Amino acid sequence: MPVMYLKYFFKLFLAVSLCTFISISVRAQTKVYNIVNYGAVADSKINNTNAIQKAIDDASANGGGRVLVPSGRFVTGVITLRSNIELYLDENAFLLGSTLRADYGPGNASPLIVSSHQHHIAITGKGTIDGQGADLLKDIYSRLNAGTLQDTEWRKINPWHQMRPTEDNRPKLIQFDNCDSIQIKNITIKNGLCWIQDYKGCTNLIIDSMHVESVTYWNNDGIDIVDCKSVKLTNSFINAADDGICLKSEDSNSACENVYVANCRVRSSASAIKLGTASFGGFKKITIRDISVYDTYRSAIALETVDGAVLEDIDIRGITATNTGNAIVIRLGRRNKKAPAGILRRVYIGNVTVDVPAGKPDAGYPIEGPVVSIPHNVFPSSITGIPGSRVEDITLENITINYEGGADKTLAYFGADTLEKVPEKIPDYPEFSMFGELPAWGFYIRHADGIKIKNMVLTCKGADYRPAFVADDVNGLDLHYLSIPQLKTQPVILLNKVSRLKLENIRIPGKKKHNIIKSL
Repeated sequence: MPVMYLKYFFKLFLAVSLCTFISISVRAQTKVYNIVNYGAVADSKINNTNAIQKAIDDASANGGGRVLVPSGRFVTGVITLRSNIELYLDENAFLLGSTLRADYGPGNASPLIVSSHQHHIAITGKGTIDGQGADLLKDIYSRLNAGTLQDTEWRKINPWHQMRPTEDNRPKLIQFDNCDSIQIKNITIKNGLCWIQDYKGCTNLIIDSMHVESVTYWNNDGIDIVDCKSVKLTNSFINAADDGICLKSEDSNSACENVYVANCRVRSSASAIKLGTASFGGFKKITIRDISVYDTYRSAIALETVDGAVLEDIDIRGITATNTGNAIVIRLGRRNKKAPAGILRRVYIGNVTVDVPAGKPDAGYPIEGPVVSIPHNVFPSSITGIPGSRVEDITLENITINYEGGADKTLAYFGADTLEKVPEKIPDYPEFSMFGELPAWGFYIRHADGIKIKNMVLTCKGADYRPAFVADDVNGLDLHYLSIPQLKTQPVILLNKVSRLKLENIRIPGKKKHNIIKSL
């Protein structure tokens, strides 16, 4: 990482630590507003929305304070947090989302906990926010079948072959819009029907030691950080039926910027760490450290800009993934026809180890990722741009990807001399499987400039008819210590239209370079 960014994040750490110290000192003198004193009843049945909101409003009217959810099971509908309010959940406190669709509003379903244009708000404590998604879904389907609730999507067959209500009828659990100075600490969040938590256009967001169980339904991203600035997400666990930790940019005039993510454990039926797919503005100065990934269907790391966003200055280090369908996807495409293709450049990924199985990594989870419908063998990692818009300046260092392998030519076949058959898929949804069968089993690169690979190891236990490494239309390729210890087929490295090539210490046991590298 450049020295300037290290200095920035050191200053950010000091600032965050100071704010936390001040917050703790102030909190010791903060007035407590117990929701029970406002009539809330912990019987898992009575809707306590009015009581909880009254406690919040009283605290706000008096300059702020702690709204206490004590031990017990309190049902609520939509509540709104205001400036200078800390919603504190005791260790055995459960804030239960209503199981009645009507309690989330007559139009589009409101998130359970909302805040807009507020400052110094927090949700803390060791309690649980439980959306009770399974029971809420029963009520949604009942109303849809009775014709008392309208939905534009639920009768359409989707890739999961399910009738799925649109997101307009499935409430998120937390949504903060354009808020400043937010703290989310120690809580457990689970059982939602849509994105579990959505932070849009927020600044100075601190999330620490959070536990997310979000496997009730599809579109259950563990956390979505959208066009936010100065974010710190640490020491958290996320088990998601969709993307785990997801950064998005929905505003073409904004960006996710100065985001630090570290020391988290992620399980996902989509991708574990993802930038995109919503990518209209930008992703800038993103630092990710020490993430453990397991049983994840798609990619451990997915960096995607397809709507015109600038994605740059990304630094990712220390990713360990087991039983994960794909290691790395870096994609520059053009889905948004109203804007030119974006920019994807200056990305560093280092110290990554991924074990890719032959089977489906999320098999057996309550909600699985959709099965790829076309015949295919194991998908390699990839870096791909499009004609006229190229990925730039990518460094991959100390990368080990272990494939179980076992390719079958009768299932899908891609000859090494037919690279032009790989489709461009310029406007398509970006994904590790988007091109179908690829001509490499380990790593595939196309339409890119300035790719540096330092100390990469690709292993494959089973047989595979494809080369391990394919580069097609690459200007500036530096392969420095590329090791492929298990030879499957020759050539091991296939190059097509590659200029400014540097090769050093290509390690294929028992083979000479002219036998393992072929240029078309």
